[in-house]
Amino acid sequence: MADEILKNDMTGGETKPPRVVIVGAGFGGLATAGALGNSPIDVTVIDRRNHNLFQPLLYQVATAALSPADISEPIRRTLGRFKNINVMLAEVTGVDAAAKTVMLDNGTSVPYDRLVIATGSDYNYFGHDDWRAWAPGLKTIHEARLIRQRLLLAFEKAELSHDPEEKKALLTSVIIGGGPTGVEMAGAIAELGHFMITRDFRKLEPDHMRVILIEAGPKILATFPDNLTQYALKALEKAGVEVMTNLAVESVTRDEVIAGSQRFRTSCVIWGAGVKASPAARWLRIEGKAGGRIPVEPDLSITGFPDIFAIGDTALGLAEDGKPLPALAQVAKQQGQYLGKALRARLMDGKAPQPFRFHNRGNTAVIGRDAAIFDFGKWTLKGRVAWFLWALVHVYLLVNFEKRLLVSVQWIWRYLTQQRGARLIDENAATSVPSSTQRTET
Repeated sequence: MADEILKNDMTGGETKPPRVVIVGAGFGGLATAGALGNSPIDVTVIDRRNHNLFQPLLYQVATAALSPADISEPIRRTLGRFKNINVMLAEVTGVDAAAKTVMLDNGTSVPYDRLVIATGSDYNYFGHDDWRAWAPGLKTIHEARLIRQRLLLAFEKAELSHDPEEKKALLTSVIIGGGPTGVEMAGAIAELGHFMITRDFRKLEPDHMRVILIEAGPKILATFPDNLTQYALKALEKAGVEVMTNLAVESVTRDEVIAGSQRFRTSCVIWGAGVKASPAARWLRIEGKAGGRIPVEPDLSITGFPDIFAIGDTALGLAEDGKPLPALAQVAKQQGQYLGKALRARLMDGKAPQPFRFHNRGNTAVIGRDAAIFDFGKWTLKGRVAWFLWALVHVYLLVNFEKRLLVSVQWIWRYLTQQRGARLIDENAATSVPSSTQRTET
């Protein structure tokens, strides 16, 4: 074994295992921890939330298809089978690379021998952070619940209204950003609205509802091939979504979005127009690249910090063609699995790892019932077959068998009956949707 495997305690002559600290329990952090599980290495996982979250399905929580518990699980339960892993509920505020400690918001610090930063990303409002209050993104359960609350409450208020224009304003949803998140949200909202108007609401008509998808660029799903983009566009339009490209958003307030020369009265705005990395670069007093992402070496160590590693959306890793790796769940998970095995081999056997290589499993987006796209690089899929494949992949990626079974049963039931199960409104948040007569001063 390598000399690093056990650290001498000079005060008592005892030996201690090397300490690996992982900040963030998303796809990358959990994969790293799992690969280090049940090894003679002391692992500490730190996260500001007590649960992991399957973000690719968060939009289904926002549109009342799934409950938060279906796609999340306490971190302690996920990692509880590993005796060498400790979990801490805390927020990291900084890193002292010289002292090899991680500073926490409670004023304490955690020492490390190797540090893994897997803190993910947040939505980028491009200097308009005040828009976040009226245009939440989809990164947390709280945001998904807030969107669901606004959507469902808008239908209830529209049902009570006698003003046709107010009904239309309440039932107008604006999604900003034409990437996979925006497309999936637009399709899901259109599907939810059609179901509720035809099944549950007697005083609402289909023409009262508008779902508007705004993209600043020339086309939606810009990273996908043109044939898949065109298919997605036609599928959205068939579902009743109004897709507007080459349109930059200028203002977002409580009940209005201004884009170009157009004003859209609305009760629900969703943001999906770009992401930025976590503030991890500031912790190390280095300059992040491309949205704040930290440049990493082929072994995923941060340039200039051989004992600190970054993975997932936090890291700016390069593919074999020299292009930046995309901020996708499959990238974070593969990096975490690689890094966990590499750290284990290095700390236990002194073996230097081979460079990380990303294996593309395909890029996907779902538009609605029986409509999805899959890009595998050399070939593509679309339609019902792609939709079933999308469902299989996402069920497989869920954290455990229980979640896979729960989501599978609900999807099958929903597919057969077209029912929506999680349409609950919090009565204490009844003012979260504005009336069309209320205006916010800007």
